[in-house]
Amino acid sequence: MSESEQVQLQATIKGRVQGVGFRAFVVENAVALGVTGWARNRWDGSVEVLAEGERERLEKLLVALRRGPRISNVTKIDQEWRDASGDFSSFHVKSTF
Repeated sequence: MSESEQVQLQATIKGRVQGVGFRAFVVENAVALGVTGWARNRWDGSVEVLAEGERERLEKLLVALRRGPRISNVTKIDQEWRDASGDFSSFHVKSTF
């Protein structure tokens, strides 16, 4: 796999991640890194992120997700790597699932 090959990261972030600006934080970081996809709250209190881009950029996004915004408290991240779908042209907040 070349470094410029597009991949997909699905991550579920657990902890104190709702009501703390987490989704806006994800969008800000994803846009800065030039990756596409979405972030959404889940009914169980977690935040789900589906992002596509170069693996190196997504690894940097994952570091940011572990850190979170200042008032968040990330306790766990479940992650899965897949081939990119190419379905996204930007990064945005999606409705709660």
